[in-house]
Amino acid sequence: MSKVDLSVNLAGMTMKNPVVVASGTFGFGREYGQFYDLANLGGICVKGLTLHQREGNPPPRIAETPMGILNSVGLQNPGVDGFIQHELPWLKEQDVRIIANISGNTPEEYGIMCEKLSKAGVDMIEVNISCPNVKAGGLQYGVVPEMAAEVAAQAKSHASVPVMVKLSPNVTDITAIAKAVVEAGADAVSLINTIRGMRIDVNTRRPILKMNTGGLSGPAVLPVAVRMVWEVAQAVDVPILGMGGVAKGEDAAQLMLAGASAVAVGTACFADPYAPLKVRDGLEEIAARQGLERVSQLTGGVQPW
Repeated sequence: MSKVDLSVNLAGMTMKNPVVVASGTFGFGREYGQFYDLANLGGICVKGLTLHQREGNPPPRIAETPMGILNSVGLQNPGVDGFIQHELPWLKEQDVRIIANISGNTPEEYGIMCEKLSKAGVDMIEVNISCPNVKAGGLQYGVVPEMAAEVAAQAKSHASVPVMVKLSPNVTDITAIAKAVVEAGADAVSLINTIRGMRIDVNTRRPILKMNTGGLSGPAVLPVAVRMVWEVAQAVDVPILGMGGVAKGEDAAQLMLAGASAVAVGTACFADPYAPLKVRDGLEEIAARQGLERVSQLTGGVQPW
């Protein structure tokens, strides 16, 4: 039996192990809870929430790619009040850290949701800034440092739990966005969100997704995630939740060596519900093989040439 300490600290939130499940890939945990005890996870990042209920985008909204999937689900969710009333009480019984992911159309909406969720008792709030600002003609908050900072500041001022900002990779320089949200008060950052992509049916000549484009996730994006986590880790001094293409322990170890304090497993859950547990066990094996007392000793351990 390994004696590696798997516990990690993410912006003041202690987790049993560094593996959480990524928002949008695990629902609210009920379906996966039929396979294993959710207490085995470090944390659950719930499906993205908006202020009001959303039906999401019309199908087709999922498309496979050679090394992952494209999705354009469109944030289908019961709304923050529906989540608090119908899903959160059950989640609180699962002995696992609860991270609420939120998306808004205005900074004010982010503030309202942070206040509601903090009072309801989630452990952390993940702020998705890959959302269109309705006041700026649909430009995403996550691509302009000033806009990203405005959302981060609003979230922090209304939250009584740690605030983590989820960064978009669809930018020229992700460190500029990271610095902006940290200066605005973010307690942690998570990255990467999906990479914008597209597939076309050559026979019908139509995009495969109804909304034309979607977010690419899965094994194909892992090298991009590792590079961006490494860059952000050198640019800001806050904990990082690394994600993007994690399917096994070695993938997670790469993100931690690049600077992540914890990792999220997303698309891999669709192919294998047990993927998060396999990632956890794989990380433990790697740490034990390298003679580490704590898995957290992997964080930032990369040795550049």
